[in-house]
Amino acid sequence: MSRLILVILVVVIAVMSSSLMVVNEGERAIVSRFNAIVKENVDGTERTKVFEPGLHFKMPFIDTVRNLDARVQTLDGAADRFVTSEKKDLMVDSYVKWRIQDFEKYYLSTNGGIKSNAEALLQRKVNSDLRTEFGQRTIKEIVSGVRAGEAIDKENSGRDELQRNALENVRKSAEDLGIEVVDVRVKQINLPTNVSSSIFQRMRAERQAVAKEHRAKGREEAEKIRATADANVVVRLSNAQRNAQVIRGDGDAVAAKIYADAYKKDPEFYAFLRSLDAYKASFSGSGNMMVLEPDSEFFRYMKESKPK
Repeated sequence: MSRLILVILVVVIAVMSSSLMVVNEGERAIVSRFNAIVKENVDGTERTKVFEPGLHFKMPFIDTVRNLDARVQTLDGAADRFVTSEKKDLMVDSYVKWRIQDFEKYYLSTNGGIKSNAEALLQRKVNSDLRTEFGQRTIKEIVSGVRAGEAIDKENSGRDELQRNALENVRKSAEDLGIEVVDVRVKQINLPTNVSSSIFQRMRAERQAVAKEHRAKGREEAEKIRATADANVVVRLSNAQRNAQVIRGDGDAVAAKIYADAYKKDPEFYAFLRSLDAYKASFSGSGNMMVLEPDSEFFRYMKESKPK
């Protein structure tokens, strides 16, 4: 008997636990029963019953609960190729902010509220609308945000107009999915890899040519500066040597004048000093020999002076 009671108790607990469902904050829940969505009657209108966050009851082992995220979500897919009005390819990387607006429509259009299905459908709509916007503009208009023949508006420059138009179009097209598109943004616009590579090669070649030109001009200027410096050195050395010769000549002239003045004061003494210098220069070396007459003028001051 006690075993039977225990079994009954376990069954009751299992049934009660399977009868409860928890909807977390930021989520909504839709219940299907025998593959049919549970509905409710509101003001005489039958519609899908959407369970708010909290604790709710359901039919055990029969009802299937699908929890749906009601928060704002981000769809950040891979970059896609778009063609401009001038038939130029661009790789565009964008993202979308979205949330569920009509849970019943979302559940039915995405095959049971599967998020991957919703994102795939939404991505196709976003790409279609972006492709339309890019197809109406040239690359210059996309980058600058100014259409041909329009005045420049700094507040609406860049990609604002393109993103604003794409957002309006995506909002309308996403209504049939039960989705509200909050924002559409273009993160990055690039050229295809093969085109970018050729452009980078051309830019590199142009920069290298400019660099070579600058180096050549730099070497030319360096040669000019070096030649000017060498010329200045030669000129300054020449001027210095000339000034030295002038100063030396002036000094010699002054010295000659001093000698002349001294000679005029006492010619005999000056002649005596000059003779001593001559004797010193003549007899300074060893083995010097001079053949002179005894009465030569050279020995004038070496002769014995006669008393007066």
